[in-house]
Amino acid sequence: MSFLNKEERTKCWGARDDYWKCLSENAPQHSSTSGEKVPDACKKLRKLFETSCPGTWVKHFDRKRTYEQFKQKMEQGVDPLEEHTKESKK
Repeated sequence: MSFLNKEERTKCWGARDDYWKCLSENAPQHSSTSGEKVPDACKKLRKLFETSCPGTWVKHFDRKRTYEQFKQKMEQGVDPLEEHTKESKK
């Protein structure tokens, strides 16, 4: 595996940021690690993200976003596990 140069890293991070922005605007609770389908509005950006970054980076960034969402809920006093249980009973 070769290392990304500065230009390639910048392209990867930009693609990630654009994709995350789209998710925040169109599906703020979307979790790429849960197997949810990517919202239609973000599909092209997801594809660009996947082609601009190594697969291991995509997996890492997906997990990072999910963890950041979890952490934010915890800081707000919401128990994400309890919330998930309620949603699955609907």
